[in-house]
Amino acid sequence: MMINSTQVLYFTLAAYFDTGLFKYLFFMIVMSFYMLIVCANLLLIVVICSNRSLHEPMYIFLCSLFVNDVFGSTGLFPFLLVQILSDIHTVSVPFCFLQNIVLYSYGGVEYLNLAIMSYDRYLAICCPLQYNTRMTFNKIAMLIAITWFCPILLCIVMTSLSNSLQLCGSIIEKVYCDNYSVVKLACSDTTINNIYGLFISSLSIFCPLILIFYTYMKILKICFTGSKQTRQKAVSTCTPHLASLLNFSFGACFEILQSRFNMNNLPNILRIFLSLYWLTCQPVFNPLLYGLNMSKIRIICKSLVFAEM
Repeated sequence: MMINSTQVLYFTLAAYFDTGLFKYLFFMIVMSFYMLIVCANLLLIVVICSNRSLHEPMYIFLCSLFVNDVFGSTGLFPFLLVQILSDIHTVSVPFCFLQNIVLYSYGGVEYLNLAIMSYDRYLAICCPLQYNTRMTFNKIAMLIAITWFCPILLCIVMTSLSNSLQLCGSIIEKVYCDNYSVVKLACSDTTINNIYGLFISSLSIFCPLILIFYTYMKILKICFTGSKQTRQKAVSTCTPHLASLLNFSFGACFEILQSRFNMNNLPNILRIFLSLYWLTCQPVFNPLLYGLNMSKIRIICKSLVFAEM
């Protein structure tokens, strides 16, 4: 059987459409949104790093979360800004695969970071007397290293498998590069890619969710049997975490469903918005959520703002 494959040098992003002069308005909106994300997250990173009172495990893991938000949004927003102003929506194959690594690593790091934060809250609420001995500096460093190294390694392997495929097309029905969209363009056998894709999705999502579910069950048990002070501590620290988890899970769930199933019955604008949700809303949601709800961070941020005034 003959395979009609050619060497693909560029992918065409077919989800973009002509907006006329409105492209300058969209450019300003996206630019403003990106600046908000970078400024909000960098502010909290600087606040946590520069204040010794915030050099605690919970805030160190939060700092890792904010760094990941800047990392993920930087992998998307500059690319979107270029594409909005461009008349031809193409992307080179090497850059497409690089974007794959960055965006999927962002998703994996986000879930693992949230899982480790739930484990930290479990130790603080359920084992307060053992907290300092079990959450040592070396353990914190090891957990953060695992949080970043494992997703990046898994995504590099995934992209390498996609890069080895023979492609029969070059049109991606998205506004950014998506690994499964590249796999669907292949003429060669994609069994290994599909199995690895399901494996990495399950490992990156369900394993952290199982840990989060387990720790929250333990925390709830303590809340029902513990003192009022314990319940207040649990609510104040776990509510932002749970809200962040649900928000990110909603966006990630739709992205997986859209990648695997035909969603052409939905309006194009809605599909674009929902496919971007996990990459755009979480990086602005996290700093606002934790900045407003964590009393120590809120007090320091207020003092910085009023000091400047």
